[in-house]
Amino acid sequence: EAGGFVEGTMSYTGNVADPTKGKYNLEYYMKLADDLVGMGVHSLAVKDMAGLLTPAATTMLIGALREAHPDTPIHVHTHDTPGTGVASMIAAAQAGADVVDVATDAMSGLTSQPSMGALVSVLAGTDLDTGIDKSSIGPLNTYWENVRSMYLPFESGQLSGSSDVYEHEIPGGQYTNLLYQSRQLGLTDRWPEIKRKYAQANVLLGDIPKVTPSSKVVGDLAQFMVSQNLEPDQVLAEAETLAFPESVVQYLRGEIGVPPGGFPEPLRTKVLSSRNLEGVDGRPGEALADYNFDEATELLTEKYGEKFVNEKDVLSHALYPNVFTEWKEFEAVYGEVGNLPTDLFLNPMKEGDEVEFEQSTGKRVIIKLVSIQPPREDGSRTCTFEVNGERWFMSVTDQSVVDSADIRRKASGPNEIGSPMPGVIVGLKVKEGDSVEEGDPLATLSAMKMETVIPATRAGVVKQVSVNVGDKIDGDDLLLTIEDE
Repeated sequence: EAGGFVEGTMSYTGNVADPTKGKYNLEYYMKLADDLVGMGVHSLAVKDMAGLLTPAATTMLIGALREAHPDTPIHVHTHDTPGTGVASMIAAAQAGADVVDVATDAMSGLTSQPSMGALVSVLAGTDLDTGIDKSSIGPLNTYWENVRSMYLPFESGQLSGSSDVYEHEIPGGQYTNLLYQSRQLGLTDRWPEIKRKYAQANVLLGDIPKVTPSSKVVGDLAQFMVSQNLEPDQVLAEAETLAFPESVVQYLRGEIGVPPGGFPEPLRTKVLSSRNLEGVDGRPGEALADYNFDEATELLTEKYGEKFVNEKDVLSHALYPNVFTEWKEFEAVYGEVGNLPTDLFLNPMKEGDEVEFEQSTGKRVIIKLVSIQPPREDGSRTCTFEVNGERWFMSVTDQSVVDSADIRRKASGPNEIGSPMPGVIVGLKVKEGDSVEEGDPLATLSAMKMETVIPATRAGVVKQVSVNVGDKIDGDDLLLTIEDE
């Protein structure tokens, strides 16, 4: 009715060519495709986020889809994590796919998409010739190679493919994110174990299709199991008392929908009953209240000022309230940084460096860093700049010399609640003197993209709160003390 184009998407997992892989067989995908086509979608997409499509599986699945739906365009998306992406996409094209996704050579391979240059070259002169001039690919590749070099500090460090993806099934985009998050949690040396735990966590959660946000749930549980040295049987046995990541609790409650085959039991019942939660029936969005954009606009305008809030900001806040708030706090400290050259944003200036850029339309600035004074006792330094010839003096905090590593006592004994893993305290649910019951939420811990609600392990009165919001803590650090009433 709106003149749009609807693509029905199937998240691929398992292996249709392997009959031992369980519920995600050819019949599963064919029924799903039939349902989508029956709804009136304009095209079908197979979304293989982990790169699990082998050439044999691709031929079987795409061939069956083409035979069953000869008039429906078929689109295949994969990642090249195991190194078989080009071969699988050729197989997809030969089996009848209309569109396959690739990436320019400089950005392809590993956990990205297969190489465009390779696919174009291999198919040149065949019945599946793409018609793309190979000489036009070179300049694009050179451009993106130069762009990518600016972002070297953010490269994951992955140097080769990962054929064990067929066992752990980590999606390509999450693979590098999970590797980075693991470093932040101090778990780099346990990366192979994290991949094994990811596979175990997937089974514990019911063997689910892993794509945002479900993949995050599996990753959060995997890191939690590693940090707590938990095996699957321990997770099931201690499910009523473990401080699971919030995403896991939300998934088991049904807040992102019902997985194929239903929720895992008795894990779900144990987690929900111990937290006095009820499951969500049906599609969560059906019970979601209408969002009041006018009210949100008024609140944001009052908080940040009318000239700093537009329709895009209101929508961003509606979708990602915490991320939006963090961004506004960043802007309040550093101002609008969108016009800074990328290399200047990523790499600090050194004494004597001079840069020129356009601050706004028709306004260019020349900035020179003249000097950096030695740090004071509080870690602050005075930096002297010249801005279009005018001297500016700015005091900044040098985090490299600030000793923020407070030595905290470790929790011990049944009355003391410790942190389940390293992270930052982002919320406190109780204060000293409050009465709590076993399972009541006490605090919220954030570690990169994972938030964990820490529950009370016993009933009583909060005697002492040993942390504040914003505190960085290590595993087993003392958070609260609970005593008998």
